[in-house]
Amino acid sequence: MHEYTSTARVWGLSCPGFPEEVSRARRWTRDILRGSPLAEDAELIVSELSANAILHTASGLTSGSFHLALAVSPQVIALSVTDDGGTGSAPNEHQDQEAEHGRGLGMVTAIAHRVVVHDSDAGHTVTAELYRDIRPGDRPC
Repeated sequence: MHEYTSTARVWGLSCPGFPEEVSRARRWTRDILRGSPLAEDAELIVSELSANAILHTASGLTSGSFHLALAVSPQVIALSVTDDGGTGSAPNEHQDQEAEHGRGLGMVTAIAHRVVVHDSDAGHTVTAELYRDIRPGDRPC
């Protein structure tokens, strides 16, 4: 195979910042990953990241939106949610365990093999990666 050839497939979805769009994002993920042993974990991750975008950023304001990207390759499933920003700080995975809210990104970090947060003036993108053929709790080198 040529070194620049990829077998990854990529999908994208933009959603208005309404709470009911979280279930749409979850269904979209489930439909794409139907039959994958990682589908349930991916659904949960998309649900948490989408809800966070709506609750904690300008995505949940009038005319706000959030955007999903899903990349699937033989080695990894990568899920990204990009919000509209509008907060003074980046998403934080280390919240108070006694708090009623704010533990979603920590849960995503516990499920995913890798989580990366990218900040920009336009918003935040949180990408969670699920590696195939690695048992839950294992971390690749």
